[in-house]
Amino acid sequence: MTHRIRVVYCTQCAWMLRAAWIAQELLTTFQDELMGGGATLEPGTGGIFEVYADDELVWSRAADGGFPDIVALKRRVRDRIAPGRALGHADRVARAAPPAGS
Repeated sequence: MTHRIRVVYCTQCAWMLRAAWIAQELLTTFQDELMGGGATLEPGTGGIFEVYADDELVWSRAADGGFPDIVALKRRVRDRIAPGRALGHADRVARAAPPAGS
């Protein structure tokens, strides 16, 4: 199945470079899953920064409280487009992290 990533960013806030970096990271990590679908950057305004995987919102700066940590974002994208796929070091970091509130 072909998958797509869409990164919507605020042009007024000059977040295009951040959006491009995130798209590049996701294209590198999920190159097989994104073959034929790819990643697109979509200009917006009003402080928007959102990441969609197959038209499903996986990160919103407004709802999630800021910009995504790339490892956390990769996990969310993986859960949407390639559940069960190992992320290597990103999965090891998640398992080694202490529980929240420790």
